[in-house]
Parts: sequence; structure tokens; C-alpha cells
Amino acid sequence: MPRQTRVVRFSRIGGPEVLSFVRETLSPPASGEVQLRIEAIGLNRAEAAFRADQYIESPVLPARIGYEATGIVEAVGPGVGDFRAGDAVCVLPMFSMNRYGVYAQHANVPASALVPRPDGLDTLDAAALWMAHMTAWGALVDIAGLCAGDTVLITAASSSVGLAAIQIARAVGARPVAMTRDAGKREALLAHGAETVVISGAADCAQALRAATGDGAQLVFDPIAGPAITPLTDALAPGGLLLVYGNLGGQAEHTPFPFYAAVGKGLSMRGYLVFEILRDPERCARGRRFIEHQLRTGTLSPVIDRVFDFDDIVNAHRYLESNQQIGKVVVRVNG
Repeated sequence: MPRQTRVVRFSRIGGPEVLSFVRETLSPPASGEVQLRIEAIGLNRAEAAFRADQYIESPVLPARIGYEATGIVEAVGPGVGDFRAGDAVCVLPMFSMNRYGVYAQHANVPASALVPRPDGLDTLDAAALWMAHMTAWGALVDIAGLCAGDTVLITAASSSVGLAAIQIARAVGARPVAMTRDAGKREALLAHGAETVVISGAADCAQALRAATGDGAQLVFDPIAGPAITPLTDALAPGGLLLVYGNLGGQAEHTPFPFYAAVGKGLSMRGYLVFEILRDPERCARGRRFIEHQLRTGTLSPVIDRVFDFDDIVNAHRYLESNQQIGKVVVRVNG
């Protein structure tokens, strides 16, 4: 039977204030779908970009929103054999937000986007796990092949992905060098495993980068893009990789190709989104195995900065974009 539920929609492009609650009739799950009671949502910059029409796809208004959540299966559609009512699951971002969205009390999602909630992980941590750690694993391990003794320079290091990258670098024996523009985050980044911290924009930034990376980093992992990537190439070792996975600087169209550094040191520059991992069954399975193993050993754990209530979704988005956080912003729904 259809059910009434409360969901977040937006009918115009803009800032957090465009998000609003509506009551909708949710149909039973269709073939290949599962209906969830959402317990908690993990917020991501991708959703803020989608809301502002600065994402890889434009929203179809009135738009739904939300990639990442955890919840309990309440019903399964035809053809779903891997899940049943009562299962605790996590939602991975394996769909278009123009078709599905998890900012809701209840939602239908494709069963292919679900994984069982890892044993021992509480509701809030489960909502904060997959997007960050799978993004970081895909870059550091699958693409760059970092190994013991390598150095990775992680910009915007206090983000949930940045902290996940620090943890994963440590797990494979690499050296994580964190970069942040907020000197007040230095001690927290060191406490979370960074070997050293470089403050971007500081007068001695270039010198600090050289000191931190020594003979050069094998990888620069950057979500900022724009002109700011140019000095980062100086921190790369010969044959190093500059991997850009976001547009936090808002100037992606002005991202230069660092010709002289690239030619002089044989550098590579590559764009990356986690979807290339999630949409490849073999790579996704390898990432899941790595993350679940490291969770069991205690090497990896989600870092949550702040938890908001569902009714406070607008302020949660404001906080997400404030750059104050160290880790993940999570919203409690039915948990």
C-alpha cells in the first residue's frame, strides 16, 4: 500500500534556504527497489552543489536530494533477493538524484545501491562511512596504488574525505601530509593521523610544502581545483599524480594544466569521481573488502563533526558549507 512520508525537496536553485519539507505519497517499491525507513543521512558537498546547480547533472525541479544514508528495510520490490524486511543497510551513491533521494523519512532506492550495515557500527557512524572512505580508497589505493613509504599530499584535509584519506594512507603505510587553510585545525589533523600539516596561504607555505614532502609526493589528492593547483605540482615527485576530485574553490573552469612541471617531471593530472569505482562491480567489491577489513581491525573509523536533527536540515546545509567542520556532518532522521 502507498504510504505518506516526509521528504526534502527544492523548487528553485539556490542556497540552503531553498530546501523545504513536503509530505508525499510513497508508492510500494518497484522491481529492483527496496523501501527504507531512513535512520540517518550523511551530508556531502555533492548535494550542496546539486542544490546550487553546480554539479555534474542539473536538478529537475522540483528536485529530490540525497545520496548517502542508513536505514532499515521495510519492503522489497519484485526481483530483489539479497535483502528482506528488517535488514539494516547503508545506501551508496549509485544513482541519479533526479531519480532517487534519501533526504526523507522513508525512501525507495535501488537494491543495487545497498550494502549491509557493517557489524558493530552504530546508526550515525554508518551514515558517515561509505562516501568518504570509498572516495579516498578509490583515489589512493585503486588509482594511485600508494604503498608503504609513499607520500600523499591531502588538501582540504579536514573534510570527511580528507580524514578518510589520512586513515587509508596510514593503513597502507604511506605518509599523509595534510593541507588546510585554517591553522586552528592543525592539532586536530595531527590527532587524526596526519604526519604533518601545511597551512595553505601562509607566508611560508611553499617552503613548508617542500619540507613536508621531502623528495616529493607520489600523489596530490585535491578537491579544490582552479589556479590553486599550480603550486601543488611543485610538491610532486617525478612521475607523480595530481588527482582532482572536486570544485570547492568554485573556479574549476580555470584549472590550468601545469605544462612545465608536467613535462619537466613527467607528471600526470587526472580527474576523478567516486562513481567510476561504484559503477565497476569488481573495483567496488575490492573497496568494500578493504574498508570492512580495516573497520574490523580498527584502522578506519568514520569521523563525525556534528549531528543535526532532520527538522534542522537547512542549518545542517549551512554548516556543511561553512568549512568549520572536521569530519562528517550527519542528520538524524528516525534513529
